[in-house]
Amino acid sequence: MRPLSDRMSVVILTHNRAYELLRTLEHMHALPEQPVLVVVDNASIDNTVALVAKNYPDVRLVRLHANMGAAARNVGVQHVDTPYVAFCDDDTWWEPGSLARAADLLDAYPKVAVLSARILIGNAQREDATCKRMARSPLQSSQLPGRAVLGFLAGASAFRRDAFLEAGGYEPNLFIGGEESLLALDLAARGWSLVYAPQLTVHHYPSSQRDPQSRRKLLARNAIWVAWMRLPWRAALRQTLKSLGVAHRRNLLLATAIDALRGLPWALKNRHVIPLDVALMYRQIQH
Repeated sequence: MRPLSDRMSVVILTHNRAYELLRTLEHMHALPEQPVLVVVDNASIDNTVALVAKNYPDVRLVRLHANMGAAARNVGVQHVDTPYVAFCDDDTWWEPGSLARAADLLDAYPKVAVLSARILIGNAQREDATCKRMARSPLQSSQLPGRAVLGFLAGASAFRRDAFLEAGGYEPNLFIGGEESLLALDLAARGWSLVYAPQLTVHHYPSSQRDPQSRRKLLARNAIWVAWMRLPWRAALRQTLKSLGVAHRRNLLLATAIDALRGLPWALKNRHVIPLDVALMYRQIQH
């Protein structure tokens, strides 16, 4: 078996969270697998760059001059040459042994593009609710190392690099918030399997530097855009009404509707409807 450093790299996304990033790097640097670590700094204006350079000179540091949101991960992938790449954020880190298991699974299952790990939150080690939903996925999962899913968690995923690049990575216009959904549909449309693998574990200590209202608006807006970019007409309309309903309950209806309408011409210009088999998978997930 090749050493993990020849098979797996880790891309860590950060923006203005220097000290949280240092905590993550402390955990990642101590992993027995010793993966290649690449930090992509999303145009931070704090002391992120200086602290990483000082405390972790062996970490590859990629500094961006504009905040690209989730698409900054694409830059990180371009800076590695291993066949597999795992992702975490400045408030998440992989449990010892999980990256090695992820590489072994990707070796063993060549049709799998992405493994989404189980996430444990905070000191209480509470399992993320999204993981519980993925574990109940109704999709056909035979001959896979876990439940087949039609989504994944960006900050807790391990990818086959070629599949990531083939599907185009993250769409810059989505910025952040549900950015995984478009990439997941595009991977499935290309015949790749997406798997929830609870034998892999990522720890998440949610940052206090969050704007939950802004994130909720982006989640709703992006869900609408992705719907019109990839779903059949009826499914796109249903998703739009659902997203606007959620926005209404959170007092974000007007802001979400205006934002979504502004980008709708772009979304329709980039409309490529998913194949029937993927549309059926999507319908199963929604029921």
